[in-house]
Amino acid sequence: MNSFEYPPGATPLDPDEIEGLRIKHITTRPELDRWEQDNIQEALAWLEKRRNKKEIVNPEFVCLLHDKMFSKVWLWSGAFRRSNKNIGIEWQHIPVALRQLLDDVNFWIENKTYSTDEIAFRFHHLLVAIHLFPNGNGRHARLMADILLTDIFGQKQFSWGSGNLSGAGELRKNYITALRAADDHDYRLLEVFVRS
Repeated sequence: MNSFEYPPGATPLDPDEIEGLRIKHITTRPELDRWEQDNIQEALAWLEKRRNKKEIVNPEFVCLLHDKMFSKVWLWSGAFRRSNKNIGIEWQHIPVALRQLLDDVNFWIENKTYSTDEIAFRFHHLLVAIHLFPNGNGRHARLMADILLTDIFGQKQFSWGSGNLSGAGELRKNYITALRAADDHDYRLLEVFVRS
């Protein structure tokens, strides 16, 4: 029996999603976090080795990155969620919403609509708001923003508050507060947070 306790602002998994756990001996959130972090480290190594570093603002890369981050832990890694959650849009609308977001981001890049940082943090926020996957959305969206900064803009990654956002605590609370303000189109807190 799994007893995953979720930090504030995290999206609980439903029983069908938990059935997709590849490593059946995982029963607690700390165990899950450790296995996921090991998988994410492998994804970071893969990112360093890949050849085409400019093709990232497309649905295939978005899903491939999630798969690389979580494929050793979850059977459904890289696949859009198929249930509604406490945040995010209705699951049936995910493919269209993602396509619209990616079109917007490509437009912002091409037309220099915002600063490079603002394009990246808006991209991050809107990926989280859509909530593409059953699990790992924040970590995936943060990495997508960082890849956009480094590979497209040649800029430094965000610091994301310079700490671990996975567990409960003041740092995570500030992050969630910044995301909620961005939900209301106020990006000031997120702008400060990503470089703090």
